[in-house]
Amino acid sequence: MSLILASQSPRRKELLGLFGVDFSVRVADIDETMDLSADPAAEVARVSRLKALAVPRGEDDVVVAADTIVVCQGKILGKPKDVADAKAMLTLLSGRDHQVMTGMTVLRGQNIQSCTEVTDLHFRPLSEAEIDRYIASGDPMDKAGSYGIQSGAALFCEKLNGDYYNVVGLPVCRLAQIFKTIAPEML
Repeated sequence: MSLILASQSPRRKELLGLFGVDFSVRVADIDETMDLSADPAAEVARVSRLKALAVPRGEDDVVVAADTIVVCQGKILGKPKDVADAKAMLTLLSGRDHQVMTGMTVLRGQNIQSCTEVTDLHFRPLSEAEIDRYIASGDPMDKAGSYGIQSGAALFCEKLNGDYYNVVGLPVCRLAQIFKTIAPEML
């Protein structure tokens, strides 16, 4: 039995490392396009399931896959395409409530469990200079919603209700609960 992380995210690697179990990384080559007319929570779970099913694995291997999005005013915010996209996202989030949704799938043999963890956040109003400075740091460019709560965007978040690690990219408490039923030897 091997543990496989179906993600190349350095943040997910770090968080899965909290379990103290050796694992390998296998990147899923799938189309991550979401149906913007569908329920965002269902869509992010669907993409995580596709990732889990796409990686090569043995019958007893445990696969963990996740996908994270930010939802603000009904709009799904993935990773920014460019600087202008990052600025538009951060401007939208400025002074507003939003949600971070991580779809997660754990797969072992024929047992597949998918879920979506949701964390509510509120950003204080941001000045254009703050947004530009944060974008210039490069931090937003590989993150859903154009921000990393564990880095510079920590200065923007006034309120957070839910799992902090979900916002980073992997809801480890929820993962531990799933491991209890699907792979108790991981705990």
